[in-house]
Amino acid sequence: MLDIHFAPLQGYTECAYRQAHFLYAGIKNDGTNLESGIAAYYTPFLRVEKGEARPKDLRDLQQDLEFIKSRQTNICHCENQGYNPPLDSNCHSPLDGESSNFYNVIPQVICRDASEFSILVDAIQKLKKDCGFAPDEVFPQIDINMGCPFPMQAKSGRGSGILPRIDAIREILQEVNIRSISLNHPRVGEDLASHNPHCHPREGEDLASHNTHCHPREGEDLASHNTHCHPRVSEDLASHNPHCHPREGEDLASHNTHCHPREGEDLALKHSQNALKFSVKMRLGYTSPEECLALLPLLNEAPLAHITMHPRLGVQQYKGALDFDTFQKFYEGCRHPLIFNGDITSIADIERLEKMYPNLAGVMIGRGLLANPQLAHQYAFQKSVSKICQNAHPHSNSLQALLQIHEALLADYRKRLQGDAQILDKIRPFWTYAVEAAQDPSRDHPDIPKRTIKKIAKARNLSEYLDAIKEIA
Repeated sequence: MLDIHFAPLQGYTECAYRQAHFLYAGIKNDGTNLESGIAAYYTPFLRVEKGEARPKDLRDLQQDLEFIKSRQTNICHCENQGYNPPLDSNCHSPLDGESSNFYNVIPQVICRDASEFSILVDAIQKLKKDCGFAPDEVFPQIDINMGCPFPMQAKSGRGSGILPRIDAIREILQEVNIRSISLNHPRVGEDLASHNPHCHPREGEDLASHNTHCHPREGEDLASHNTHCHPRVSEDLASHNPHCHPREGEDLASHNTHCHPREGEDLALKHSQNALKFSVKMRLGYTSPEECLALLPLLNEAPLAHITMHPRLGVQQYKGALDFDTFQKFYEGCRHPLIFNGDITSIADIERLEKMYPNLAGVMIGRGLLANPQLAHQYAFQKSVSKICQNAHPHSNSLQALLQIHEALLADYRKRLQGDAQILDKIRPFWTYAVEAAQDPSRDHPDIPKRTIKKIAKARNLSEYLDAIKEIA
């Protein structure tokens, strides 16, 4: 079964929506072993404004940290969905019995160069510290947006606009190398193939030689094998790691414990303790699909957790057909776990991709989940062989989940906004994708009567709007 990632959409998937979806459609509550299907929620991108991370974006992220603390799910590792929080003396979960699934949030950043990238990553790390979290406790992964098609970003060299700028991407990935966990070192007792199940060597190539970061050559110790940990010949340690500054009276080698392990300490393990993971969300290119193929060698060498690919060009925005031919080439050459994003609105779409690309690591869905919040549940149900669930088909809960999420969002907007006009302007777009799906019989969606859709659109005040919503319920 493919992992399902919830795509970020500006103006829609703010923290209030992410949290409401997690509570009412992202977790399981039917007492079965049916998986919820949401692997991670991605934030709309954080951006640099006037030389610093935009305060509005940080406030949105801070509310997630406060939510996580209030739920007592103090670890949100995006690759640990199977982790069960410890039970109390009464055998109750910290999630009040609702689910043992994590609220997995991956902050996304958009940048035009390594300098902006560093500003945003540092701001996220500082925010975690200010909220009382250790560096590896929450948000251990950051996603880099190289796919946004909107002209304001793309024309400034950000999002999909960065894809033709290979030097800028190289510098960002160099910064990723400095900050990143060494993903290619298996845990103690773990063989290399199971450590990276999505990574496949070429025909005739064994896996160890395929991934030269994983094992040192014969006679080579791990420290010299991993050139991120020791400077090159004739390079002093300070220039090797320009971000590292010793305290007064402390030499740099002892200060930077990532560079030299203590006696008897595993270097890969030490390197992983305070580092971050990074992923990339991208398009085939900005103006040419060849751009992604030109970047592939560079991306393959970077220590990325995964790559998410939307097989359109930036200049297309969301128009035109998906380019499956170029995606196939990228899929065959990519050495990282690969996630497919784009035009996924039904279970049939997910299953078709599953058959087309058997080594796909997952799918990322945005508009499809906004239209039908239960799509992940429905897919998991379809894949489940359990007979327990036959009388509780998730399709029956789609409308209920939509209304519960709507109620939570409306309550949030009423607290933060003033007057009917502001609240209506903010809440009415909630129905955009559900209405769009309701007009397409091929899509999985909750049933919303057309007359109600018209009343929602024409409501002049909050009272009229709420009367229309009651018709759905």
